[in-house]
Amino acid sequence: LTGAQDGSVRMFEWTRPQQLVCFRQAGNARVTRMYFNAQGNKAICSLQCGVADGEGFLSIWQVNQTTSNPKPYLSWQCHSKTTSDFAFITSSSLVATSGQSNDNRNVCLWDTLVSSGNSLVHAFTCHDHGATVLQYAPKHQLLISGGRKGYICIFDIRQRQILFTFQAHESAVKALALDPSEDYFVTGSAE
Repeated sequence: LTGAQDGSVRMFEWTRPQQLVCFRQAGNARVTRMYFNAQGNKAICSLQCGVADGEGFLSIWQVNQTTSNPKPYLSWQCHSKTTSDFAFITSSSLVATSGQSNDNRNVCLWDTLVSSGNSLVHAFTCHDHGATVLQYAPKHQLLISGGRKGYICIFDIRQRQILFTFQAHESAVKALALDPSEDYFVTGSAE
């Protein structure tokens, strides 16, 4: 799966030089993050891909489409400025997003099974100037987010509250990684 500054999203197969599917044409907002979700929503399909963009949208497609230019089955504006990252949670019926919004609700939980008007499950007011990255820790039911000012926030999804906030860097957090046992996480910054 590839995403570009011009907003295009294309899917390729290793053994074929031509694209299999063009999910989005050039001329859309720049792609900020993309993921496959192998669990998928069983009511919809078994494999999905999600794309976040620079205008605050999150779009999700069924991967097993037969058309060459499919439409997303979900497309929401999650943040008023940009959606920088997201994570599929609980077989994709719950999705977490990070980004930048005018009201500082920069980390949000969304339910994909309800109408877009009622889909916001919870919004966390955090990260002045926006959240840049997001990591889900399924074993502990935690979200870890990094912000533009170098802060890390750790959220309990079950209780829907911020557990910890600390400054890890002097500049924007650009990457988060979690070890498989969820004992440690690593941060990387713009510096």
